[in-house]
This record gives sequence, structure tokens and C-alpha cells, in this order.
Amino acid sequence: MTVRPTAETPEATPRPERTAPRETRLRALDGLRLIAALMVAAYHYGGRGGEITQAWGSSAGQQFPTLHNYFAYGCLGVQVFFVISGFVICMSGWGRPLKSFFASRASRLLPAYWAAVLLVTAVFALPTVAYKALSPSDTLVNLTMLQYPLGVDRILGVCWTLWAEVRFYALFALCVVLPGASRRRVILFCAGWTLAAAITQGAHMPLLDIVFMPEYAPFFIGGVGLYLVHRDRRDVYAWGIVAVSFLIGQHYAVQSLWNAGDPNAFAHRSSLGIVLVVAFGFVAVAAIALGWLSWANWRWLTVAGALTYPFYLVHEHLGWVVVHTLHIRLGLPSAETFALTIASMLLLAWLLNRYVEKPLTPLLRAALAKAR
Repeated sequence: MTVRPTAETPEATPRPERTAPRETRLRALDGLRLIAALMVAAYHYGGRGGEITQAWGSSAGQQFPTLHNYFAYGCLGVQVFFVISGFVICMSGWGRPLKSFFASRASRLLPAYWAAVLLVTAVFALPTVAYKALSPSDTLVNLTMLQYPLGVDRILGVCWTLWAEVRFYALFALCVVLPGASRRRVILFCAGWTLAAAITQGAHMPLLDIVFMPEYAPFFIGGVGLYLVHRDRRDVYAWGIVAVSFLIGQHYAVQSLWNAGDPNAFAHRSSLGIVLVVAFGFVAVAAIALGWLSWANWRWLTVAGALTYPFYLVHEHLGWVVVHTLHIRLGLPSAETFALTIASMLLLAWLLNRYVEKPLTPLLRAALAKAR
């Protein structure tokens, strides 16, 4: 993606804005996306209970006696995704008009999402599959990507994260893209959202919680701050945004995921382990922002980045079917089943990218960009 420098207006700031070198793509960021997706997959296949227990025929803790405690940290791949998203959305929205920004985001999310919803629905409707398909009405609502706030059953378990992404896009579009991105405006956006999220946490008002999502805001804001660092590594305000976001973000992660005192917990996470995984997300994106990983410029990383989104969409629910088939019906050991399930989901992601995203994304983007 191209970094488009935008001159500051005279009233915005007295000092000239330093801009990052022009570049076509940060391939290390693609690799980090895939790492985050594999973290989430490890959590869904071996780091939690629930439906995956039915797929394995027993607790995943029995299947992976040692690794399941490590796999339990994989859910934090979502927070890593959010940091990446903050960086990427700020980069892609800089210097872009609102219509173009909307067309880019919608065309990026929707084709693979629609295909994943229909594919999972079709597979779950097969008589040989033990999992229940949703009603036609609920399936149609799922196509809107608004099923989570509407209280409709979800076809894709991971779609709650897309709802968080959509709210972030809306806030960023209204506050930054619509008036025009500038360093000052982005800093004010980050500071304002951080304060609003803190007030929301103390106010206990559901509407504010939906809008400002205090539990996830620090990760998006931290990613935006890291993009400012990418533009100017000496920007003290940007580093301040990143530092505050990490401090708040780790608090929310520990608060929601630390279950050491719960005797019924499937796997136990330590507060230090959670903090370290959150720190990994911030440090990894910071290393990319500072150019320390510019040597990781292999073309296969671009392919990895392209597979991440469709893989993320289909891996959980269809993974249950594959795990059950390989482990229960064919009798493959746990490790081989785990590896083959990951491989099969990556293959499916490649097919979705090749035959759904590549042809449909540019068509949808062009149609939305031309629409009045």
C-alpha cells in the first residue's frame, strides 16, 4: 500500500510533518497477520472447550496435555489483529476521500465474508455433519454483518471481531477521513477516543460501550499511533499514544482473560503471559513501523497476507468438521489431525482468495467508487 504524504495546514502545527518513504507493501505486516491468524486457530482447535470437544471426541486438554495451556493464549491473536488494523487503516485512509475509503473497506471485507457464510451454511446443512445449520432467516441476516448487535445467531464464530472492526472504521472515517487526515487530526482522534473509552468504562452505559468499545479501543488506537511512528519515528506524541494504549490494553486483556482462580477453567493463563503476548503484538508492529523488518521482503509473505482473512473466517466452524473426520472417522493421531486441519483451511483460504476475492473485490470496489 502507498503512503501518501499530506501537507499540514498552517493552523494545524508549526512544524513540518516528516513522512515515511514511499513503499508498495509492508510484507512483514502480511507475515504478522498470518501469525495472528494461526494463534487464533491454535486456540480454537486446542486451547478451549466447547464445540471442539465434540469434534475431538474428548477434551482438547486430553488431546494436547502440555500444549493446551499454551494454545489458550492464542485468543490474544485477536488483539494483535486489532493493532495491525489500526496501523493499516490509518495508512490506507491517509489522503483518501471518504467514498474511496468506504469502497476499499467494503470490497475488502464483503466478498470473502459472504462466501464463508454461504459455505459454512451449506456444509452444516449436510446430513452427515453433526452441527446445526441456522434458519434461512438468520442466514440472511448474517449476510449483513450486523447479526451480532441484532442478537441473531452467528454462522461464523469469529464475526464478533468484524463488528468491532466495522465500528472502528466508522469512527475513523467520521473523525479523520471525512475532514481529511493530518497528523494533528489523528492525534486528536486518538486522544479523544482514549478519553471517551475511559469515561465509557466508568459510566456503565451500554450505548457508549457499543460506540467506544473500551475493551478493544486501546489496540486500534495503538496501531494508529504506530503508523504515526512509521511516518516519523521521532514523533513524541505518537510514542505517547502507543505507550498509553499498551498500558490500558494489557489491563483489559488481563481483566478479561486471566482465569487462574477459576477451578472450572479449561486452561489457565498467567497475567504475565497475557501481558507478554500483548507486548509481542505492539513490539512486532513497532518493529515493522521502524523498518527493522524491512529485510523480510519475500513475495510469499504477500500470499500469506492474502490468505489470512479467508482463513480466519472459515477455520473455526469448518475446522470442527475436518477434525472430527480426520480424528474420529479416520483415526489419525491428534498432532497429524491438527496439522492437516490447518493445512486444509489454508488450502480453502487460497481457493476463496483465488476464485472469490480476486475477481469480486475489484468489481465491488469499482461499483462503490462510481456510485453517487
